[in-house]
Amino acid sequence: MGVDVVVVVNGDGDVNGERQRDSAARDTGPMLSFQRLDVYRAAIEFLALAVEVAARVPRGYAHLADQLRRAATSSPLNIAEAAGRTSDAEAARHYAIARGSAMECAAVLDALKVLSAIDQTRYARGMDLLEREVAMLTKLCR
Repeated sequence: MGVDVVVVVNGDGDVNGERQRDSAARDTGPMLSFQRLDVYRAAIEFLALAVEVAARVPRGYAHLADQLRRAATSSPLNIAEAAGRTSDAEAARHYAIARGSAMECAAVLDALKVLSAIDQTRYARGMDLLEREVAMLTKLCR
């Protein structure tokens, strides 16, 4: 039975190695290594929230909705690309790009909040996810 090493980062940004059994032993079906990363899961969860938020942005702020969708999409894509890189330097570069995209998402949420174009519940959930994601990516960039 194969074993993959998965990087898990807790809320404090501490990185821990966690072992998981191969895909045959999981109920979720086959998964690639990056799909097991907590940082990737947080990024995907934020992407779903971002699409929902973008769909509710009032007319006149379409540019912010578009920017949110693009930045929210960039983060998980760069996390996946980093996981596929063979050198630590290349991986760190893609994790840094993902981190920048997550920070950009936070700025867009702030702009939407100032413009009263996002409700407090979605704003708080989005910021919680982004805070988690940025903490993990900061550790992975090193």
